[in-house]
Amino acid sequence: MTAATLAKLGRIAALLLALACSACTATAPRSDWESRLQGNAVVMLGEVHDNAEQHRLRLELLRRVFASGWRPAIAMEQFDREHQADIDRARREKPTDAQHLIAAAAPSSSRSGGGWNWDLYRPFVALALEYDVPLIAANLSSPDAAKVVHGGYAAVFDATTMAALGLDRRIAPDWEAAQEREIDAGHCYSLPEAMVSSMTRAQFARDAVMAAALREYAARGVVLLAGNGHVRRDIGVPRWLSSALQAQVFTVGYLEGREPSALAVAFDVVVHTRPRSRPRPCADS
Repeated sequence: MTAATLAKLGRIAALLLALACSACTATAPRSDWESRLQGNAVVMLGEVHDNAEQHRLRLELLRRVFASGWRPAIAMEQFDREHQADIDRARREKPTDAQHLIAAAAPSSSRSGGGWNWDLYRPFVALALEYDVPLIAANLSSPDAAKVVHGGYAAVFDATTMAALGLDRRIAPDWEAAQEREIDAGHCYSLPEAMVSSMTRAQFARDAVMAAALREYAARGVVLLAGNGHVRRDIGVPRWLSSALQAQVFTVGYLEGREPSALAVAFDVVVHTRPRSRPRPCADS
């Protein structure tokens, strides 16, 4: 085979390789805003909890940014804060076994068939284990939230913790009113007024606890996986962060269909997905 023939074959091989790489890029396009997911960014990815398409899109997004070299901590609403030690112990016991970790650290209600659908969340746990990044139990438990509903913040937090979380401050009236409207709508406008106020207090407690979990890892970068209501800039977790940390925040709402623009503007970016078929929650109200 002549040198000219070898050179020609080499050019053909290079062209084929370039075409193959181009095809790979086309199958996993990067959105323009993905460049924000780097460094010390505090990223909040929302969800409709039972929408599998949204989970798939979020997982693909995280796989891309991890493959590009970013190594943020992953904080999950699905794990309650008191189970952080269980997460850490499960990782020491079986560092690559996501199911072992879930069995050890998931809320007891979801292990017994209620609560979270772990088939949807297991891949995110596996991703954290694969890349050996911190996995953070970010939520206030349902029993503690119920205590807040019935007994106020002091039923769960001491004065020092309340101050650290920011729960001892006065909430801006517009913020409180907006959160109350969301709670009321989410319960089909069927709750007594006093209960709306109490449940709003519990939502504030959850958001404040999640914000505290993110604060600890903000220097390295962190991703929060939580419901859309929690990641809203106007009433959610970002409001519980300092102004300096709010500058690091990037929120993505994953919304079904074309939800009202009033909700869309609560996020930096909105990803629309097909609505999941489910019974209408307020049909009988």
